[in-house]
Amino acid sequence: MAIVLAFLVTSCEKKPGGQTVAVVNNEEITAADLNAELTNANASGADATKEARAQALERLVDRRLLAQQAKSDGIDKSPEFLNQQRRLTEDLLINLLISRQTNTQQVPTADDIAKFEASHPGMFAKREIWTLNQLNYPLPTDPSVNAKIVAAKTLDELAQVLTAAGIQYTRGTKQFDTAVLPPNLYTQLTNLPAGGPFVAPGPGKEIASVITARQPAPFAPDQARQLALSQMKRNQANQLVGQRVKDLKAKAKITYQPGFGPLAKS
Repeated sequence: MAIVLAFLVTSCEKKPGGQTVAVVNNEEITAADLNAELTNANASGADATKEARAQALERLVDRRLLAQQAKSDGIDKSPEFLNQQRRLTEDLLINLLISRQTNTQQVPTADDIAKFEASHPGMFAKREIWTLNQLNYPLPTDPSVNAKIVAAKTLDELAQVLTAAGIQYTRGTKQFDTAVLPPNLYTQLTNLPAGGPFVAPGPGKEIASVITARQPAPFAPDQARQLALSQMKRNQANQLVGQRVKDLKAKAKITYQPGFGPLAKS
């Protein structure tokens, strides 16, 4: 009987060969796994050097060993792991769903791209790099102080308002690319009086800025077209997802525990 058992154990042991490039504690690492690792490292599986393939395979072996240890410690049964695994699985499914559906959408024409560029001047023809002088300070709670901040016509006036209210602030400078601005906000900021501050709220704080220098930085035509096409596809995907979620919610049965549902729209 001992001889038969030994034979069974031996026969179940996996060995490298064919599409299996390595075996780690009887778990296979396949050629597909290795090619995926090379792709993630920005190396082509077919063109990778012998050294690059060996390094990639060792990374896979190391990961497999650590994953096996984590399972041995029971981490794969923990609530933290299961919650993150569910989130990662959902993200992967959603990304693949979006990818499949956007791939079937009509590719924007040259005219569509030109119109998009014209409607986003701060991103394309009139793109600039701004130098900003800034004040960073805690979000005021006194409405009268907020009113004075809004009324300030210069950064120095705003600083005086903060000092009078006993609010500490820090000064700084920043380079800012207008390509990230929505078209309507770009228009508002470029029409500010010279030296006029604008305020951006954040979590528990505000940042007041003044444009002190503007450096034109339009993209080259080919680069602009690629950027426009990429942004248009991103917008298309966002619209597609938004509409799909709206349609799915209309058909779905969703119930909430009291106090956890969506807030009423004002």
